[in-house]
Amino acid sequence: MQADRNVERANSSERVLEGVPIRQIVTPWVVLVVLAALAWVVTVRQAQGMGVGPGTMGMAFPLFMGMWVAMMAAMMFPSVAPVAILWTRALAKRTAGVERAGRISMFVGGYLVAWAGFGLIAYGALIGVQHLADASPEAAKWLGVSIFALAGIYQLTPLKSACLRHCRSPMMQLLHYAGFHGRARDLRVGMHHGAYCVGCCWGLMVVLVAVGVMNIAAMVALAAVIFLEKLWRRGEQFSRVVGVAFLAIAALAVFYPHVFLPALHGSSMPAMSSMGG
Repeated sequence: MQADRNVERANSSERVLEGVPIRQIVTPWVVLVVLAALAWVVTVRQAQGMGVGPGTMGMAFPLFMGMWVAMMAAMMFPSVAPVAILWTRALAKRTAGVERAGRISMFVGGYLVAWAGFGLIAYGALIGVQHLADASPEAAKWLGVSIFALAGIYQLTPLKSACLRHCRSPMMQLLHYAGFHGRARDLRVGMHHGAYCVGCCWGLMVVLVAVGVMNIAAMVALAAVIFLEKLWRRGEQFSRVVGVAFLAIAALAVFYPHVFLPALHGSSMPAMSSMGG
């Protein structure tokens, strides 16, 4: 029955997009991908010279939140673009180009608000991790092991599967909001979808605590995982493979923390000059 529901959702999405000029689908997707690329440039430039250290690496709250939002745009925009386009095209086929662009912007803005809320929690957690790493490197190591184990277990849970199914086939839930009115409707829908995305991906993001919040290689790998989970036809199976891989890393990290837990095992702290003070 689950397979039948997935087919029905896919068919409904295809019907919604029937008759839509390909340019109206491709153009906003390209724009969001370009914005993601610019966000990557900002993130990489900020990360240069910072090294891989524990916690917030000395970043003050405003700087951290700015970098966090840029990171989310870089990592998430390519995979959320189809949903943003589907929402605006499904419920406003006659909307003019300028208005349609504004609606997509509101949706994406709401999506980033949801991730910014998670960033607030992440900042507090990273402050605690930084204090733990300074006080007890051994305890920090076991925290890193636990993080990978927790992330791996979550990848295999029904809650992860439910959130991922929403991110992969959100049409039925988006149609629920068709009756909403007001200028903030697209913002609210973006926040709602973003909350599901947080539920889907928080286990992946928490891995950055163990490998470094400004670890570019880890960001790229996680962005690829998120993209494949949401858009690849075998994304749900791939998600479970990633969970098993995280559990294996947790086991190996007990013996090789310097390899798998660089942020929590004797990594160099960032130079304050590289963080703009």
